[in-house]
Amino acid sequence: MLSGSAMLHASNNMPFASNILVEQGVKELQGRLPPGWYLSDVQIEESRGSGIDVATLHAPSGQAGRIAFETRTRLVPKDVAGLVEYVHARALQVQAALIVVAPYLSESTRARLREREVGYLDLTGNARIIVPEPGLFIETQGATEDPDLENRLARSLRGLKAGRIVRALIDRKQPPGVRELAALTGLDAGYVSRVLAFLDQEALITRVGHGRVQSVDWPALLRHWARDAPLESRGNVQAYLEPRGLSSLVKRLAAVERYAVTGSLAANVFAPVAPPRLATIWILNVPEAATRLSLRLVETGANVLLIEPGDEGVFVGATNQQGFCCAAPSQVAADLLTSPGRGPAEGEELISWMQAHDEDWRR
Repeated sequence: MLSGSAMLHASNNMPFASNILVEQGVKELQGRLPPGWYLSDVQIEESRGSGIDVATLHAPSGQAGRIAFETRTRLVPKDVAGLVEYVHARALQVQAALIVVAPYLSESTRARLREREVGYLDLTGNARIIVPEPGLFIETQGATEDPDLENRLARSLRGLKAGRIVRALIDRKQPPGVRELAALTGLDAGYVSRVLAFLDQEALITRVGHGRVQSVDWPALLRHWARDAPLESRGNVQAYLEPRGLSSLVKRLAAVERYAVTGSLAANVFAPVAPPRLATIWILNVPEAATRLSLRLVETGANVLLIEPGDEGVFVGATNQQGFCCAAPSQVAADLLTSPGRGPAEGEELISWMQAHDEDWRR
């Protein structure tokens, strides 16, 4: 187990915040170890001219391995590659498995650590730890949002205005600048700048210095937006039944002034997977539209979802397809990723189609 002298040694050789994080990280990890496993001998070892915190992991069989702890009070996706390049070689030099410890690691940050096969542990319970010798694998889920409210509010694509910026970045081959984005979306340039700064730190865009957007990782951006702003958070959803089937519904859509079909019915236009069983439609004034379309309000068994959007940006880029007005592919994919049933799988299929047919949908 951890000795008092080991902790004292750590505290005498590290900045205070790092010392506390190592101590808390070791405690968290110890609490997740299987019965009979334990950690000992936490100490700083020299590697490439600088120290790295290493602990010994003991298995019930008597075998032992080593874990190197790298602490960060805050780690954003953009900084993961540089961190791993800097630290991983040092961990290998002292023959230890690397674990990054932080108060909180976002899903995007954790994904990038997984891509580089680096372990992590945050103090909310998110953990993925692999130690080949003596053979340990731990994976647990913790908080999905930063408990620090100040950080959380500054690090999200939640909100209707953010969606307009996301769509504008995804739908254009040439990334627009701040002023162009502000003009395209009708948003304040200061707000646009703050969103771009967030996207930059999340490694969803690359910029020239802190200025012009050079490129957009649009699949990752689309998935991130869907996760931060799920479908039900972007409008008022009401479920209905069209007893005569979806083909009958499509024929009557002309009776509605402004709408955009999304979800499975729209995805089937671009990347058919299976006959759609649910029609999801962005539409203004849902009660009036439901009356015009002769739909029956139901609590179960619905085959139509009408959504009154919180922001009319959902209609941007909509086109006539197969006799009805279809939302832009980027909007459809984002909506599907958090839709019920097979929606998420259809969303991924649509993203694959979009990647293979870039010329067909980006302007």
